[in-house]
Amino acid sequence: MSTTSPVPVTPEAVRAAPKVLLHDHLDGGLRPATVIELADASGYRDLPTTDPVELDAWFRSAADSGSLVRYLETFAHTCGVMQNLDALVRVAAECAEDLAADGVVYAEVRYAPELFSEHGLSLDQIVEAVQEGFRLGERRALEQGHKIRVGTLLCAMRQNARSLEIAELAVRHRDTGVVGFDIAGPEAGFPPTRNLDAFEYLRQQNHHFTIHAGEAFGLPSIWEAIQHCGAERLGHGVRIVDDIKVDGDGTIHLGRLASYVRDRRIPLEMCPSSNIQTGAAPSIAEHPIGLLTKLRFRVTVNTDNRLMSGCLPSTEMSALVDAFGYGWADLRWFTINAMKSAFIGFDERLAIINDTIKPGYAALTG
Repeated sequence: MSTTSPVPVTPEAVRAAPKVLLHDHLDGGLRPATVIELADASGYRDLPTTDPVELDAWFRSAADSGSLVRYLETFAHTCGVMQNLDALVRVAAECAEDLAADGVVYAEVRYAPELFSEHGLSLDQIVEAVQEGFRLGERRALEQGHKIRVGTLLCAMRQNARSLEIAELAVRHRDTGVVGFDIAGPEAGFPPTRNLDAFEYLRQQNHHFTIHAGEAFGLPSIWEAIQHCGAERLGHGVRIVDDIKVDGDGTIHLGRLASYVRDRRIPLEMCPSSNIQTGAAPSIAEHPIGLLTKLRFRVTVNTDNRLMSGCLPSTEMSALVDAFGYGWADLRWFTINAMKSAFIGFDERLAIINDTIKPGYAALTG
């Protein structure tokens, strides 16, 4: 029996704790200084400012508008400076380094290859450059004493009708670290069932996929993603709370869909700060993640877009600690939930849980 006292759950300690990230967009996590340098190198002239501090603040304010459409507009600038191979390698490497420095031991980072082909890069060239960047970032992180593994998710933009092409791209690169597929972009008017051919192909190829659902659009989006498309995880999934009724006396009633999601242990890739920005939740304290955690849904904690939300995995965790009084046991639970839900092999997931996550939290809990 250990006689040491638990480490206080401070932001610094949370940063050092092992964490797992399942929902993070590559083009939503650039360093402001990198955006400026890449714009200068490539001749991109549309940035609102070339001062790193001011640019950081601009991204935040645009994302704070409360509109998902306005939020998505911020990506014109990050994607605008990511149109050549050197830029893609650099952004991916810095992503891996930044996450590792924040205590992330495993991350799945997603992006839409079609967004980086404006200057003639092929989809395969784009994927190869990003994979090179992630491997470079992993090596640099290890040199700094931080071990991280990064898996890649390829997104198809749901409004562009190229999902089968991107699904085939994901399968083509599955042996070099592309662990899954996703559809992203505006939910309203572009239901996941528009992409059924891609999901059918992925199932035939035994490849993994998640679907952005239940963020800007409600329960029908979640139902379609699961029952028609076969989603293994839900990107955000925050609107599942619409199928949960809480009586005045605190009695909780789960609807059929919410019960199904919980019973099947379908992972929810929850991104609290991002949800507040897009109007899916009014505040961290009122975010459905509190109720869903209490009800023991398969909740995971994620960043979505670190630049736009001004957040890191550790700051999202710390915000939940402040709002809900969570302790190390809760943060460990979120982390193991995420690792269990990752799109890598069972043995690999188990090894990270047993060799890294559990010992890391044991050292914190005394």
